[in-house]
Amino acid sequence: MAAIHIGISGWRYTPWRGDFYPEGLTQKRELQFASRAVNSIEINGSFYALQTPKRYAEWYADTPEGFMFSVKAPRYITHILRLKDVHAPLANFFASGVLELKEKLGPILWQFPPSFKFDAALFEAFLQQLPGDTQQAAALARQHEPRLNGKASMQAHGKRALRHAVEIRHKSFAVPAFVKMLEQYGVALVVADTAGKWPYIEDVTAPFMYLRLHGDKQLYASGYTPEALERWGDRIERWAHGKQPEDAHLVDPQHKPRARKQRDVFCFFDNDIKVRAPFDARQLLQRFGLDQHLATAPGQLPEPGVLA
Repeated sequence: MAAIHIGISGWRYTPWRGDFYPEGLTQKRELQFASRAVNSIEINGSFYALQTPKRYAEWYADTPEGFMFSVKAPRYITHILRLKDVHAPLANFFASGVLELKEKLGPILWQFPPSFKFDAALFEAFLQQLPGDTQQAAALARQHEPRLNGKASMQAHGKRALRHAVEIRHKSFAVPAFVKMLEQYGVALVVADTAGKWPYIEDVTAPFMYLRLHGDKQLYASGYTPEALERWGDRIERWAHGKQPEDAHLVDPQHKPRARKQRDVFCFFDNDIKVRAPFDARQLLQRFGLDQHLATAPGQLPEPGVLA
């Protein structure tokens, strides 16, 4: 069976307190609560600054068995260096503790700014540097800069495949050459719902799918109607069964993805401003019966022993 992971992008938002999070819940326990209400969470703090092995290990310990994280890669690589001379920053990122998530480490998300245009040679050189498994990532981590000496994590914790996903925001990427390049390297093209602001592409390029739902009418704010969630549920079901939606929005309609009986799906709601994300995620989890072993409902704290 394909694994379907549905959750939220980040979990520490002030407006969520007293709404999604129960009154009186300490900030320290927010991840514990959120990870019992959804089955996957996208880590955002790693986008803004390198985290630490201790922090990643704490996140691992705070979440239940079977939970899955996605990690948003540093903007220093994608937005500031813009993929130039990134070997050391890549090593620093993987040395910062990512591998301490162990079997709970899901895809690495690489998000690019709207001003970043497709440069085939530059982008392929970047894809060639991405580690394909945890042992390769640990080897890369050992090449970190001296400033991380004594505070780096370089253990693979076993050998597991690493998955990478790319979110683009410039129309120059909407070309068949980019789709073929991602498929060559097994990297997923993020299906990003951005209220029409940035390209919406559904080409399948990897053994898994990665969705980011930022809001279909108002970016980062609007919630999804039951009809919209049903539509997303139908699409996820098709992808999970190794198929494509019949009305898929494709850059290259002639391109046929590699045949698979199933694909894992990661879907994250990022419409957090008006406290919609966790509730929309919860409804979609219910669609697939994935809420049965989670907290009974957002706003209701599980028994204290469950969070121990």
